[in-house]
Amino acid sequence: MIDQLGQQSLFNILISLMVLVLVWWSVQSIRMELFLKDPDGIRAKAFMVIITISLTYLITGFILNYLNWSQSLRFLF
Repeated sequence: MIDQLGQQSLFNILISLMVLVLVWWSVQSIRMELFLKDPDGIRAKAFMVIITISLTYLITGFILNYLNWSQSLRFLF
């Protein structure tokens, strides 16, 4: 039981880190100069970090919930 919990935690961390890298790479392609006055300033960088963390949280939550639900389907029948 404890081994499964540890493996699941490690899996969740790895998925989160992979999604974080993917989201950060994707956010880099957004042209911030269209939305912000100073796209190279500290506020713009902080905004990009907040957007990246928020999107990572949402996408990771979706992926992990989907995997959990798909594994729980075996108890349906």
